[in-house]
Amino acid sequence: MSELQINYAVSERHGCRLLLMDRGSCRYRSIKDNHEELRLRIKDIAATRVRYGYPRVLILLRREGWKVGKKLVYRLYREEGLSLRNKRPRRHVSATRRQTLSSATSRNEIWGMDFVSDALYTGDRIRALTIVDLFTRECPAIQVDRSIGGEKIVRLLEGLKRTWGKPNIIRCDNGPEFISKTLDKWAYENQVQLAFSRPGKPIDNAFVESFNGKFRDECLNFH
Repeated sequence: MSELQINYAVSERHGCRLLLMDRGSCRYRSIKDNHEELRLRIKDIAATRVRYGYPRVLILLRREGWKVGKKLVYRLYREEGLSLRNKRPRRHVSATRRQTLSSATSRNEIWGMDFVSDALYTGDRIRALTIVDLFTRECPAIQVDRSIGGEKIVRLLEGLKRTWGKPNIIRCDNGPEFISKTLDKWAYENQVQLAFSRPGKPIDNAFVESFNGKFRDECLNFH
């Protein structure tokens, strides 16, 4: 006698009743979103702007059109281990760029900006802010003062905008003057991108470093 196989179709309601299972749990479908693209962008920003905390990362994301909330950015920022440490990282520890540096192909496309420090014969310290056009190799301005903060840099750039023009990109390091909110606001309002060098990698801004070396040898040390 052959075996008789009978298949029974059990309704969802009846099956849940037999298993003592809630129908809501049976119908639940995960809506979890890992936000992979957003995570990647947050890590990319933190890699180049190493002294930015999550509030300033949030501002940059919203400028780029991301519709994200403060709590989400904070959670992802912490999960990726990007919280700022009290101590600055060692000079040989650097963030990795995801894109290679582009070369300037026209005037006012990319500027390099950096500081040179020196002292007067009286022992008073001075600082010189140098700006170099990476295509023409010209120096639009050198500002010398005892102290040069973000507001003074913005005033200098505003003056150059009227007489020289403004760049598309400014390359600079992660010094406190360059990551200031004042300079960041000016760059955003004038559609200028601030491209920060990796910590311990002056070669990312090699042209202005070369100019500063000649400026020190031929001017500061000579006089």
